[in-house]
Order: sequence, then structure tokens, then C-alpha cells
Amino acid sequence: MLDTPEAVVEALRENHERPHGLARTVTAEELVETAEVFDKPDLLVTALLELMTAYEFTGEHRKAPVVFARILKLWDATPESFSPYEAHQVFWRFKWVTTSLLQVPEVPLAAIGGWIDQMRSRYEAAGHAVQPVAAMRYHLAHHTGTGVADAYDLWATRSRTDLSDCEACETRHHAWHHLTEGDGPAALDIWQPVLDGEQGCTEEPQTSQARALLPLLRAGRTDEARSHHLTGYRKVRGATGMQAEVGYHLEFCAHSRNEGRGLEILAENRHLFEAKGAPLDHLHFLTGAEVLIARLVETGHDDTAVAGPPGRAWTAAELLAHVRGEAELLATAFDTRNSTTTVGDRRRARLALAPLLDEPLPLGLRATVARTASAGAAPATPAPARVGVPDDFATLVREARRLTRDGHPGSSRLWTRVAERLSDTTEPHDDTLGPEDLLVAELSEHRAQQHWFEDRHLSGAAELDTAVKHFERLDMPWHALAARARSRAWTAAPGSRDDDGASPDLAAIRTALDDMLREADELLATTPFDGEPLGKAEAAFGADLRAERVLAYLSFRYSVVFAAHQELHDALARAAKEPEATDDVDGVTERFERSVDTLCSEASRLGYPHQAANARQFRADLLARRGSLADAEQELRTALREIDSADRPWRRPRPSLQLAQLLLAQDRPQEATDLLHSAIADAVAHDDPAFPLGPTYMLLGHAATHLDDLNGAVRHLSEAAARFDQADDPGSAIEARLQLADVLSRSGRQADAVAVLESALTDVPPTVDERMLAQGRLTLGRGLRDLEEYLPAAEELLRLANTVAGWSEEDRGGVLTLVAAEAAIALALAERWEAADTAYERALVAHAEAPNPPLITLMMREFARLTLLTRDGKATDAALEHLARADAVLDALPSGEQDFALWYERGENHYRRARVLAEAGRFDEALSEAESAIAAHDEGGERGELPRAEAVRMAALIEGDGLDRAAEAIIRLTAASARCRQAGHPEAAHVLDALRQDLHAR
Repeated sequence: MLDTPEAVVEALRENHERPHGLARTVTAEELVETAEVFDKPDLLVTALLELMTAYEFTGEHRKAPVVFARILKLWDATPESFSPYEAHQVFWRFKWVTTSLLQVPEVPLAAIGGWIDQMRSRYEAAGHAVQPVAAMRYHLAHHTGTGVADAYDLWATRSRTDLSDCEACETRHHAWHHLTEGDGPAALDIWQPVLDGEQGCTEEPQTSQARALLPLLRAGRTDEARSHHLTGYRKVRGATGMQAEVGYHLEFCAHSRNEGRGLEILAENRHLFEAKGAPLDHLHFLTGAEVLIARLVETGHDDTAVAGPPGRAWTAAELLAHVRGEAELLATAFDTRNSTTTVGDRRRARLALAPLLDEPLPLGLRATVARTASAGAAPATPAPARVGVPDDFATLVREARRLTRDGHPGSSRLWTRVAERLSDTTEPHDDTLGPEDLLVAELSEHRAQQHWFEDRHLSGAAELDTAVKHFERLDMPWHALAARARSRAWTAAPGSRDDDGASPDLAAIRTALDDMLREADELLATTPFDGEPLGKAEAAFGADLRAERVLAYLSFRYSVVFAAHQELHDALARAAKEPEATDDVDGVTERFERSVDTLCSEASRLGYPHQAANARQFRADLLARRGSLADAEQELRTALREIDSADRPWRRPRPSLQLAQLLLAQDRPQEATDLLHSAIADAVAHDDPAFPLGPTYMLLGHAATHLDDLNGAVRHLSEAAARFDQADDPGSAIEARLQLADVLSRSGRQADAVAVLESALTDVPPTVDERMLAQGRLTLGRGLRDLEEYLPAAEELLRLANTVAGWSEEDRGGVLTLVAAEAAIALALAERWEAADTAYERALVAHAEAPNPPLITLMMREFARLTLLTRDGKATDAALEHLARADAVLDALPSGEQDFALWYERGENHYRRARVLAEAGRFDEALSEAESAIAAHDEGGERGELPRAEAVRMAALIEGDGLDRAAEAIIRLTAASARCRQAGHPEAAHVLDALRQDLHAR
């Protein structure tokens, strides 16, 4: 019940702690009405200032001046009702009113000019300098485009005062001036202190981050643009008072070719279409939305579903018409009011700007809104130099066959086009291409290859069986043999299962291939490579018949190698689990090595040395598994030389990728990086759609982290995530984003990491590994806590704790203890004490099941610290009780069985108790605890030096300040400082020396 002034004051205080939004604004309005009842001007002043704040930060600029008029009337009538802070706010908020009046096109310029004149008169009468008045005159000039240079000089050349905008906001205004005058580089230079976090306030850096996005893109500083989008958007998301900034983020998405991300932002902020309390900011939002939607419409996506004003469904074309109409009316209203075209000109310039990047900028985010073809679905990799597709059908088929003989990946697109043309029954058959069955067989092989790339091995084998039937009917024994061998070998691939789910019978596959080996020997005698064609089908190859037969034979040999590799891999896996199975390994290894040697020698003898490359990759794989990295590397380098000698650069990417993995394993990241870039370049240049770009960019990210190139790691891992999204591989995409978040966090960009994790962990498919998701959610909870977003952190950790609690006892292990303890700490930091106490007890129960003493004692120490800071009543006793429980946890441990630093835990308990006792004024007890902490950390040797130094500092503070024994404290500090220097910790010594000098000076 708000039946006393004191109750209203308490309600005002509580409301002030709420985030800005409708609930806070409505409550502020109600509290003004309640305050009016008491006939206490000081209470009404406080309530009106709170209401004006709510209007200012929720974009209600039409209402704010009305409230300030009431405040000003009270100021004139009863200035003694204003506290010193509130008196300062009267003059401060003159500026708010000026900017609010500029926001509303119905307010005449003469009224705004008159208001600024009144502001000057009141400043001068109160003895305030008029630099803020000059700033307001500049904002008016900048808005209208009239007299801008002179107004800027009058403002910029005056010294700042205590009523000037904060330094960060003034920096933004200076940068924005240079940007609108066409000097982007100067603007970015001016902006740097805000963008780097050196200057900030409630509105910064998020406002500057939004406005600097396009200048950064123009300057080629894409890494910074990505970072400021990730972190800045989180701060403005959904805020009606920041709708202009949301518009700038929409514009950035269009110009960085991330339209899919822009559609997500539009969906998250659709309520802003109805937020019209700040018309100028609303115009900026609408313009940003128009830039985005116009981009979709221009690229033919008129019918794409998009989020518009609530209450109905919208297509892109419909929303564009709606937004354009509303924005044009607003811009015209401002220009009419201003008697200039400045507002409309600036809007038209934004709309006329073409995308600033040729390819999408990888953001590291997962698109939860379906992307259109134009919506940045393809990451930023150069477009492939695609093989031309001939119009003439016969030429098309011959070119597809030639590329297939060369092993060129571009053949895939040509065979796809052949299939499309054949489906057109009006396409006449050309007899020079051979019988129609030949094309049917070749297309079956093409489809089989597509199934293989999609890990649909049994479907691929079925297509090959179809090809075999046609080749046999066409009297093409070499092609039939090759297709049969591949069909059998592919069923040996990992993941191949029959209809009953049984694993492949590798022995049966080996027996079948042995029979085919005998058949190949017979063919070599009866159907030599240089022999005459056996029928019309072979005759269609003409001079290329020898190559067709040789390549079919080498393909058969490769199938033998493939099956032998799978069998050896299986044998090694069995031997690792069953030592008695090791006897099988030698025989299988001999078979594998013999098949590789045969393929290599035959490929060389027949003039196709590059055909041995894949076999060498298998050998390198097994060598690496056995730890023979140098031999594996040599095998892959031989494969690359053979490919180069045959002038087949399109065959380089896969062995290059495998070699790069080996080099990373040998801690040679720079060589690996060079190879990976080369592999990507070759794959793209030769139009290889099956090359695994996602894993390759993932490896590039790892290599970059090894080289301490964190920006490079961010770029590569972002691209990897986008590639996995394209490939519909959510598990790998989330893994890439978790690694990306780890890199961002380690590079000090915690807000970026949180943005990535929030995106990655939204609407995750059920197929994604649960433990990987749990790690991601733990990282997200910790990141939110580090950003001091304690309540969201606690909510994330509590959800994770509930998930982990449902795991089996074996899977749960100590994870529940960890998560429950961290959730308890986050809740305590958020001052949600009832929930924190519940989580605390839950952590203790989990600890009893799966002990984690360091984590539990850390939780107890944190509760002791936070209890003393934020809880009333018997805070000291409660804090000491937590520390007593922490001691009990350590005392209950079996002697000598700890796998952690027990000395450290005991020392930290003593240290925290010393601080609690010192806060309570119990200095003798506090000093004893500090000395116990010093003794405990002494046991840690070199590892204990830094915590020992901190314990010494605390002891000296207690001694010098609490017990008035400065001389003893100085002696203690002198000895400890010398010890720190000797141990190689000059920074710690400097801290101790500074305290010693302070005590000397007293």
C-alpha cells in the first residue's frame, strides 16, 4: 500500500532498479499520480524526474517535454524542494527536451529555437557556462542542414563543463559530424576511444557501435564490424529507446550480405513498427528496414515471408510498400517543418547505397529464420571458376566423359545437366554417343557418386549394381568389373548397414574382391587395354578407349585398397578392445600394403601416377594412427608430387587437407595454414562441390589459434559454422560455434562470445550431442556472469542443472555439482537470495554424491563475501558460518588422497575469514586469520607466492589501519616485497611497495 510518502519513495527506488520498458514507464506514471496526493513538492519532484527518465529511455519523446514543464514550474516555485542532485538534473535535462523537440515534426523550428534561448538565459542566470547550449544549437543545425559548419565550430571550440554531455556521447557526436560531412576515416579515428571501451555510459558504446558499422565495412575493417554487430545488437535488441540503432544493424545486415540475419532481427523487433513516440528515431528504424527488405525484393524474393507490424502476415513486397510509404511521409514532414531537404536527402542516400561486400561476411551466428537464396547463405569464398556447360547435347556428353576420365570434379555438374536433358523426351539421341544404355549406366555411376558424398553408401551401391547390369549388357567387361568392385567395397564403409541394421561382412567382401582379382587377370589376357572395341558402346569412346579401360582397371584396384583399408581399420579397433585379436592384424596389414603397392606400381606403369594418391592417403591415415607421423607425411607428399607430375591440380585438395592435419599434430601451424589455403583455392578454382569446406575452415581456425592469430581464428571458425549450416550438419555447426566462442572469450571479447552462444543454442535439433550442448550452456552461463548479467546467467545455469539432473548417475558424475554451485553463485550475485540458498543446498547434495571440494569451498567463500556485501542483519555471523562449512568440507577429506591443492583451499578460507572479521572490526582475530592464510600458502611453494603476497597485503592493512601498528606492517611488507621480486613477481612487489609507502606517509 502506497499510503505514506516513505512508501512512495521506496516504490520509486524499486522502479528505478527495473530495466527500461513499458512496465517501468507505466509504474512511473502511476507513482506520479500517487505522489500528487501528499502535497509534498520534494516527493513530486523525484517522481516527475523518474517519469521523465522512463520516457527518455523508452523513446517517448512526445511526452518528455510535458513532464519537464511541470518540473520547471516546481523549480521556479519551490527550488528548496530539489536536492543538489535534482537541482543539477534540472539544467542537465534542458538538453533532453531540445533533442525530444527535434524528434517531433509537429514542433515548429521557432519553438525549438526559443527553447534553446530560454536554456541559455537560465544557464547564464545560474552561473553555468554555455557550452551545452552551443551543443544544442549545433544539433539543431545538423538536423536541418543549415549553418552546420559555424554551429560546429562554436560548439567544438568551447571547453567542456559539468553540464556537457558525457565524454563518450560527445565523442559520438563529433564522430557523427565528420561522418555526415563525408570524412569516414576521421570519424573512425574520433570514435576509437568509445569503440575500444575507454569511454562509456548508459548509451555507449552500443549507440556508436551501431552507427560505426558501415564506416568500418567501407574501411575494410570487417573483423571490427562483426564484433560491434555481435556485441552492440545485444544491447539494443528490443529497446524502443534504441530503435534507430536497431535500424542501423538492419542496414549493416543488408550491406554485409547477411539478409538472413537481418530477417531474424526484424522478427525480434517487430514491435518497433508501432513505437512512434520518437518519430525521427522511428524514421531511422524504418529506413534500415527498407534497405534490408528492398535488397530482398531487388533479388526476386517478393513473396518471402517477413516480420512486419503485428497483427497480420507480410511478404517482402508488401512490407516494402508499407515501410516506404510511412517513411516517405515522415521524411516529408520533417523537411516541411525544417524548410530544407536534409532529412529526406540523408534517407535517400542510405537507400541508394549498394552492398559494401561482394560476399557475405561470416558472423558466426546460426540463422533461425529460413534464408532466401540471396540472404547470404553462401559464405565468403571466391566464386568457383566453373566449367562451361555446352548447349549441344553431344558436345555436353563428350565433355562430361572427358572430365570424368581426368577425374575433374566439374564433371558432376555436366552429368547433372545430361540427366536433365535426357528427361526431356524431345531430345533426339545421337548415335555417335553409343547406345542409350551407355548413358543410363554412366548416369547411374554419377548418382552413385552423389550418394557416396552424402554418406548414403548402400544407396550408392544399389546405383552401381544398376550400372553393372547395363555395362554387362553392352559387353563392357572392364567397366562392369570396376562398378561391381566399387559396389562391394562401398558396403565396407563405416556406417554402412543392411536392412536389419547388421554391420558389413568384411570377410565376405574380401572373398568377393579376391574372385574379381582373378577375373581381372583373365581380362588382362583376353581384353587388353589396347584391344579393339567389343561393341558399339566401347566404340563410342574412339581414341579414348584405352584410357577408359585403364581407368576402369585402376578404379577396380582402388576398390581393393579401399576394402582392405576398412578391414584393417576394423581389425585395429578390435585389437584395441580385445588383445587376443592382435594376431589378425598382421595378415590384414600385409593384404592392405600389398594392395597399395600394386595400385601404385600399376598406376605408374600405365601412365596415371596420380591414381595412386587416394591409396597413399589410406596408408598415411594408418601410419598416423600408429604414431608414424613422419612416414605418413612422406606418403602424402609423394601423393602430391604424383598429382603435380600428372598435371591434375584438382586432385590436390584432399591430400593437402590430410597433410595439414598431420602438420598441426606436429605443431607446425604455419605450414598447415598455407596448405589449407591452397586446398580451398584449388577446390574452389576447379568447382569441387564435394570438398569438405566446413572441416577445412575449422582446421584453419585451429591453426590460427596456434599462431596466436585470434582474429584469423574468428574469421575461419565463423566461416566453418556457416559451411556446416549449408551442409545441414547442426552438430558440427554447434561445435564450430563453441570453439568460436572459446576463441572470442580468450581474446577478451566476452560479449561477442555470448552473442555467438545465444545464437548457437537456440532451437537446437534433438540430434545434437547432449554433452556438447551442456558444455555450451555452461560456457554461456559463465559468459553472462562475466558480463554482470547475473540473473540471465543464473537462469541459464539452473536450466542446465535441471537437464544434468536427468542424466544417469554415471553420465552425471561431478557435472551436477559444478553447475548447481555456479548457479548458486550467480543467483547470489543477482541478489536472489531465496533461490540462491536453494541452489546452494542442491549443490551440497550433488557434492555428497560426486564430491568436488574445490568447487564447493569456492561457492561457500563467495557466499561469505556476498552475504557481507548485500545481506542485512547478522551478515557477519552468516558469512562466518559459510566459511566454517568450507573448513568442514576440507577437514572431512581422507588424508593424502586429494588431487587438488589443499594448501590453497585452506589458505583462501583463512584469507576470506580475515576479510570478514576485519569488516566487523574484530581486528585481532582478523590478523590471526591473515597470518594463517600466509602460512597455508607458504606450503604451496612457487605456486603459492602470489596468493601469499595478497594475504600479506591484507595482514598489513589490518595491522596498519585496524590495529594502528604501522611500523610492524611496514616491516612485514618490506620482507614480502623482497620475496616477490626474488620469486619473479615484480607486479606483486609493486603493489606491496605502494601500500608500504602509503603507511610511511601517514
